[in-house]
Amino acid sequence: MSTDLDSASSMPLHPAARESYLAALERGYADPRRLHGSARDARLLLDNAREATAQALGVRPDEVSFTATGTEAVHRGLLGLAHRGLRDGLPIAHTAVEHSAVLHAARWAGTPLSVPVDTHGRVILSDLPSTAGVVAVQSANHEVGTIQPVEAASEQTGAPLFTDACASMGRLPLPDGWSAAAGSAHKWGGPAGVGILLVRKGSRWRNPFPDDDRVDVRTAGFENVPAILAAAASLQAVVAERDEVNVRHRELIDVIRARVAAEVTDVEVVGDPVDRLPHLVTFSCLYLDGEALVHELDRRGFGVASGSSCTSSTLTPSHVLEAMGVLTHGNVRLSLQRDASRQQVDAFCDALPDVIAGLRSRVGL
Repeated sequence: MSTDLDSASSMPLHPAARESYLAALERGYADPRRLHGSARDARLLLDNAREATAQALGVRPDEVSFTATGTEAVHRGLLGLAHRGLRDGLPIAHTAVEHSAVLHAARWAGTPLSVPVDTHGRVILSDLPSTAGVVAVQSANHEVGTIQPVEAASEQTGAPLFTDACASMGRLPLPDGWSAAAGSAHKWGGPAGVGILLVRKGSRWRNPFPDDDRVDVRTAGFENVPAILAAAASLQAVVAERDEVNVRHRELIDVIRARVAAEVTDVEVVGDPVDRLPHLVTFSCLYLDGEALVHELDRRGFGVASGSSCTSSTLTPSHVLEAMGVLTHGNVRLSLQRDASRQQVDAFCDALPDVIAGLRSRVGL
């Protein structure tokens, strides 16, 4: 049976999401803007999802919007904060290790300013600009797990701060200091096709795209009410169980970090070893390429990610690892599923040295 070690890209549906989604299919199909009974049912479910999401994240219900994807939430959050600065000729500044959704939006809007990071992938606070249209600092890195100092970054710069919280939302409490933030439901076990856009009350955010006459003026398009309710239910469930899950995941990742470093030659385990996402680890193997590692590990029954996690179909060198100045060859990212076990972790670590030795021998090493 295959072991999926790539939960950072997407999680299986949480049982709470499945149950809520099926229950909402009968009541959440109508247009929540209308006034008849079925529409009022859909509006009630949508409002309940907003309340539940706000409660789980520790924000106000009127700060929560639902988008069609996490990427859309990133684009709306970032560009909505940037409008005033862009008008005045100020750049969008972002850490060099942001997700491609942030990088593409920043380039689309103008000429962005990239802020360097240290060898753990953490932004160098002293290099943050004093003037910018908006500063983007992710809550935690999606490839190496390093947690970013969002609140300190906000205090360092006078610009509004956008945080891409897709990698950590549900798994960790939201940091302080942001004006807008984004999350993606399928990364915590909700259904794909639901993004979370948070806009702090009082922030100078303006819709960067054409308006739409929907329930929420910050978004566009017909709301997928059953999926939104399922996303909210699974978020509540994940938050309720995260203390127990995070302790178990952190212990398992510590095992992987220690065994890989001890049992594999010419390997570099990257990211902050302590201040990190509890479920994720990345390492790079000299003299190998990630594609070969992914295929061979998959053949052995282990699903892992390689290359840049947001552009892995191209298997180009990770811009995150390049910005950190660490080894980019033979990169592997593991991210544990909710029910990951010590047996699965040990099986992976047992197989890894032989896989790497076999691949290296094929190229004469």
